[in-house]
Amino acid sequence: MTVATDARSVGRGLVWAGVGLLIFSGWFAVTRLVVTGDLQVWDVVALRLGGGTLVLLPVLLIRCRVLPWAAWQAGFVLSMLWGAPFVLLVAAGLQLTSAAHAASMTPGLMPVFAGGMAWFLSGVRPPGQRLAGYGMIVMGLVGLVAVGAAGTAGPAGLACLVLAAAGWAAYTVRLGRSGLDPLQAAAMVCLWSALLYLPPYVLSGVSHLPDASLNELAFQGFYQGALMSGLAIYAFNRAVALLGAIAAAAIIALVPVVGALLAVAVVGEAPPLAGWLAIAVVAAGVALAAAPARRATPSDDSANAPALSPQAGQEPT
Repeated sequence: MTVATDARSVGRGLVWAGVGLLIFSGWFAVTRLVVTGDLQVWDVVALRLGGGTLVLLPVLLIRCRVLPWAAWQAGFVLSMLWGAPFVLLVAAGLQLTSAAHAASMTPGLMPVFAGGMAWFLSGVRPPGQRLAGYGMIVMGLVGLVAVGAAGTAGPAGLACLVLAAAGWAAYTVRLGRSGLDPLQAAAMVCLWSALLYLPPYVLSGVSHLPDASLNELAFQGFYQGALMSGLAIYAFNRAVALLGAIAAAAIIALVPVVGALLAVAVVGEAPPLAGWLAIAVVAAGVALAAAPARRATPSDDSANAPALSPQAGQEPT
């Protein structure tokens, strides 16, 4: 099944992409705020996974209950790529670097890794336009680290953000092959991650949730659980289904810019001028890599097939 190209479907896809962009961009600043306050990294993960599972519980009970075991296995794989491990890595990276670093590196490197994975799986070289975009992304990220935008970035924090980007890319590549629709995939990512993470979190006694105010818990529970684990994942999945992965990935080009702006407003982390220029290079590189090739060929399309396939068996409505 091909990705829908009619104006109505494209319009819906752009709306879903915009919803995902806003939530993803704000998440880096919101998570940076919480991991430098009363709560710790593991508390953020618990709020995200527990809240997301509660929000998506009706989907699990109604739509996922009748799925075959193979679908649950596919959901487990997706949860290992963009579930608890991803949240832990980004939260740790935010604690060790800055919101500007995280909002640039993880979304920026995701399409680079996704393109490399597609190249490896298909054996077909991506078009030169996308390779040039990947090069700009890497150059911009190197510049961002070199100028120390919004603070220093240690190797451990950077490694966490790079690994998170690789997991997100693998999720994007696997999503179209999972056989799950956007809502089922979002629900299973939350459920599997919660089942694996919450029991040891509760039993270990490391929770700092009692130390936080009720207002902070309510806000973080809503943003991390309902918005990020529920709405944002569904919106991203839906955009991939309606627009295709390359078109949907274009929203990632704006995450570094919007995320850096929100970091200034929310946590007061303003990069220097050189940092803003590096962020702009990252955004331009991702836009170039995500844009359709001027002279698309069958081989170009096949090179991106793993990341372009819509959800198996899903109608683009």
